[in-house]
Amino acid sequence: MKEKYIKVIWPNNKETFVSDGDNWFSSAEKAGLEIPTGCLTGSCGACEIDVNGKTVRACISDIKNNKKSLLKVTLTTDPFWEE
Repeated sequence: MKEKYIKVIWPNNKETFVSDGDNWFSSAEKAGLEIPTGCLTGSCGACEIDVNGKTVRACISDIKNNKKSLLKVTLTTDPFWEE
């Protein structure tokens, strides 16, 4: 069976292709993007990203295929994180 790749459009406007079940952090790194981290257990929310408008905690979620095979990622921002 041929593996279907998922196109991801990252906040830095780079496009990559990933597979269902890939890790968000390593996939973002390949696109030259760093997803912020905190606790890495899903408690703090520092790694939250928005995927097609839905908030996902990257540390406890793998990439999931959707019917469109296109994921648009934006970083969640918090004014308290800004320096």
